[in-house]
Amino acid sequence: MAGSLGDLTVSATAIVSLAAALVYWGRFAASEVKGIVGATLKTASTGLLAALLLMVPGGAWFWLIPLGLALGALGDLCLALPGKRVFLAGVAAFGLGHLAYAGGFLIRSTEIGFDGIGMVEAVVLAGLLGLLASTEVWLAPRTGALRGPVRGYVALIGVMGLAAVVLPAHRGQGLLRLGAALFIASDLMLALQLFVVRDAGQRRSLGLALWPAYWIAQALIAWGAVVFWRAGPG
Repeated sequence: MAGSLGDLTVSATAIVSLAAALVYWGRFAASEVKGIVGATLKTASTGLLAALLLMVPGGAWFWLIPLGLALGALGDLCLALPGKRVFLAGVAAFGLGHLAYAGGFLIRSTEIGFDGIGMVEAVVLAGLLGLLASTEVWLAPRTGALRGPVRGYVALIGVMGLAAVVLPAHRGQGLLRLGAALFIASDLMLALQLFVVRDAGQRRSLGLALWPAYWIAQALIAWGAVVFWRAGPG
């Protein structure tokens, strides 16, 4: 009975999280002003993923992953609210979330045992480093007084990306890598929306594209972390 109730709670939480994400996407993702309802839906959609991970049996393990999700929810809230200080708090929350994910990936990888970097991983890593370096050309000059925080955030993205690339072959590896890649893609779209693109229509399109990429990234990281853990030591 207790097990059935627990499964029902997990399923209900997942459904509510998805529903909040879909409503936010359809109603608020393309809007410049989110309002209280938009901010609540945005925060709940990722915050519930953190709660969901804590409810999964054996979920006290990879505690850095639900921490990363919770920090993402805090970042969502901050970026949905107006004000430079709140925006910087959101950037800090997301940066720490990337760092939490990287720590979780590396801790689990150490437990399993690193298996080196193959040709594919080397190419992906080179591409990631090239993308991060390119931000000095197309992004940093446009960030004004926020150049320092943005550079720091880019570095933390790189740390998470590196941690995902070096994940050893294991069940859940593909989910975690895809989640990390989508997270980076959503950050790229957000940077374009905030600092580069000025056309209102293009900004709305970016908002509509980045939200599903971001939320699916968070969901894949949560799912992949559970699979990666439950698959055992090797």
